[in-house]
Amino acid sequence: MSDLMIEIDNLSKRFGNHVVLKDISLKVGRGTVVAMIGPSGSGKSTLLRCINLLTIPDGGRIRVGGRTMQFQNGHAGRMHEKDLASYRATTGMVFQHFNLFPHMSVVQNVMEGQVTVKKVPKTEAREYAMELLTRVGLRDKADAYPDMLSGGQKQRVAIARALALRPEVMLFDEATSALDPELVGEVLSVMKVLAEDGMTMILVTHEIAFAREVADQVVFMRDGVVVEAGPAAQVIDNPAQAATRSFLARFNGATK
Repeated sequence: MSDLMIEIDNLSKRFGNHVVLKDISLKVGRGTVVAMIGPSGSGKSTLLRCINLLTIPDGGRIRVGGRTMQFQNGHAGRMHEKDLASYRATTGMVFQHFNLFPHMSVVQNVMEGQVTVKKVPKTEAREYAMELLTRVGLRDKADAYPDMLSGGQKQRVAIARALALRPEVMLFDEATSALDPELVGEVLSVMKVLAEDGMTMILVTHEIAFAREVADQVVFMRDGVVVEAGPAAQVIDNPAQAATRSFLARFNGATK
């Protein structure tokens, strides 16, 4: 089995006349954490959505685990909706906004994907959901509803919900950007534990100090291209490209 969990070759995406991704190529090792940084509008979130196939690329190739997809003219070969759903279940995604089902309890939110996507019996799904809630420190909130939780708690439930499908890869799209500053740490601590446990992760983040501490590799994007990529400490502490240095300068000494 390859040591690479994700391979992206010459991926491109445009919306109308606006080119968002320009021939992106990226390799992510199994158990590796990659942090993507860069200014807003650089294509980072679009790249994550392409990996998860929430956005279909216009061209290029993506391999995640044992599944390879070739794209041309905005189509994913002959992949049907059932195949897309199965693929997406292997790539858990956590968004800026929590998107929890407000009419379901916390444990029901975590159970839902298991029951509807993987057809897991409810008793088994609840047992695993409770394991995951324990893992993110929210077992005592199992029967609460989303409107009873803080933003940090909601995001931890969202992480548990993504983990419930037993994904091979976790994608985090600025998972802390919608949180009040005092709540950021509790979410980052859960992500750090996942990294320590060997989960393959790609995270889009503006938490530069966290990226330096947790990520194996940092990718700096701007204007739809990868400007610089390399070991986290190297890219953040001693970037080779002027554009990377300019971007990181705004964070002053907060990265160290």
